[in-house]
Amino acid sequence: MLEKDIEARLKRGVEQAGGLCLKWVSPGCTGVMDRIVLLPGGKVIFVELKKPGGRLSPRQKLMATKLLGLSMTVCHLWNAAQVDDFLEREVKRAYAVRTP
Repeated sequence: MLEKDIEARLKRGVEQAGGLCLKWVSPGCTGVMDRIVLLPGGKVIFVELKKPGGRLSPRQKLMATKLLGLSMTVCHLWNAAQVDDFLEREVKRAYAVRTP
């Protein structure tokens, strides 16, 4: 599975659940995560996607460390099963919290 397929699966799953899955492009700042996932309750998750066997660059590792230092949630996903687990764990939980 290619990285673009993994990314499309994430985007589709988040949006089908009613969240936003925004592409993050930051000119002049390398290493930013691929996607910012916005969920109910102010939940913000920065997601880096890689194809199976892909590796994070040193700049991506540095950016993840900086975001974690700001108490942000960072997630790295390498395959469809991890995307599905992410959707189950993070997206469905965010919506369950809103349900009375």
